[in-house]
This record gives sequence, structure tokens and C-alpha cells, in this order.
Amino acid sequence: MTTPPGVPADDGPPAAPIDTSVPHPARRYDYWLGGKDNFAADRESGDRIAQAYPDTVTSVRENRRYMQRVVRYLAAEAGVTQFLDIGTGIPTPPNVHQIAQDITPAARVVYVDNDPLVMVHNRALLVGTPEGVTEYVERDLRNPAMILDDPTVRKTFDFDQPIAVLLIAVLHFLDDDEQAYRIVSALVERLPPGSFVAASQATNDPLPHQTLERLRVLAQRGKDGPFRPRTRGEFEQFFTGLTLVDPGVCSLVDWRPDLTPNPEAKAEAVAAYGAVARIDAMQHTET
Repeated sequence: MTTPPGVPADDGPPAAPIDTSVPHPARRYDYWLGGKDNFAADRESGDRIAQAYPDTVTSVRENRRYMQRVVRYLAAEAGVTQFLDIGTGIPTPPNVHQIAQDITPAARVVYVDNDPLVMVHNRALLVGTPEGVTEYVERDLRNPAMILDDPTVRKTFDFDQPIAVLLIAVLHFLDDDEQAYRIVSALVERLPPGSFVAASQATNDPLPHQTLERLRVLAQRGKDGPFRPRTRGEFEQFFTGLTLVDPGVCSLVDWRPDLTPNPEAKAEAVAAYGAVARIDAMQHTET
């Protein structure tokens, strides 16, 4: 893939100005959540998608609730104190650091996104506890080494202790399957034993034929950027060799629904999977 507008090439010239005429996933997501940090192109794209898939906003909101339950589980039950949130998007409370640092005030969180506008909002709005650390890095998921080798990431995290990598609603923007699996593997290889990978992924599996046809036509028009829904089996491949946390790969609303915030929709209305997996010492050696 080429580097999108606004994203600096590695060791290259300064980034080009943000092109507000092109929809960006983070700003479109903000629009669906009722935010104000989006442009006309983002709203038009969001409306096109929602018209094709009427449960879009429901899925987006359930994805947000899923993220909160995942962070709550990792911080409170798994004892994780370091979180790397890649593809963080525009802040919408409660954010990762607010949940993690409410449970463990000394928790360390680094947010990563490839949209300069997102980073501006993050730096202005996301302030952590005095005991913890909350940092922000403008990097692209498509180059995981640049993320993990970033000076801010290296300074913030102790790579001898577990780190939770959050890939929430971002993998489906990698439309090259080989590249997507390689990226996740590259992240896993660099994480210390005891770390976790948490992800969510859009799917077409529960959608009726009429919705699928509308989405197919929309994708052919190519106005809304790359998008790759995956089947349950395709999503499971991201966790090959890892230990899935119960209940494994499932609909977002079925992942630890007893934790807060509880789901507010049924699985058939949410076209997305979620899962959390642990990197064990033996698996890490084999990798």
C-alpha cells in the first residue's frame, strides 16, 4: 500500500496537509459515534455505508463497549499494566487509559494512529493519572517495526513485562490478507511472554443477501477506502499459535457480556467478531 495523505513516509519528507475531501476511518467512526471531529467527506461516506448496512451505528457502538470490556478484563483480571492501542481513533470517553488507570493508576498507555488530526485531539484531550503514563505516537499499522521501535514506545514500556496490543476495528482496513497476517505476526514476535493481543474485525457472516449486495455495489464504487470483512475462520488465523482467552472468537456482544458496559444489542445485529489471546512463553519461543 502507498502511504495515505497526512502520513509521513519513514525517514522521508514532511507529511502533506490533511486532505479533508477524502474520508478517513477514524473521523468516520467519530461521526457514527455522534462526535463533531469529522468533515463532510467523512459524513457522506458514513451515510453511504449506513444506508447499505442499517445496523452500522449499532455495530460501532457495540465495538466501543467491547473495547471497554476487553481493557477492563486485561487490567483487572489479567493484571496487565501496559497497553499499546493501535488505530486509536478520535477520543471518545471512556478511553483506554481512563479504564486501565482507574483500575491501576500506574498503568502505561501509548496511543497510535496514522491521522495527524487524531493525534492533535489525543494530545489535547487524553490526560492520564499522575502515577501513570499516557503517550501518543503518529505511526502506521502497516509498519509494525516502526511502531515498536519508536522512541516514545521504547521509553514508555518495559519490554520485559507483558504488553497488551489492542487492534480494535482496524484490521479490516488492511485489504491485503497476506500483509495483515504478517503484520500481526510481526507484532507478536516482538512482544514479551505473557502479553496479549486483542482485536475486533468486521464480518459479512451474519448479513442477509440484500445487505451483502448493497455493500458489494458500494465497494465497487471505491469511494470509501479499502475494507476487508473476514469470515470467522479468517479472523481466527490472526491468533494462530496463541492461547485464546475464553470465550474465544465470537461476536462482539458475546465476549464477556457480564463485564461492564454490558452489550445492548443481539449478535445478529452486530457484524463483527472479537477475541483476546495470550502469548505464552513456549509459544513465543516457537514463534
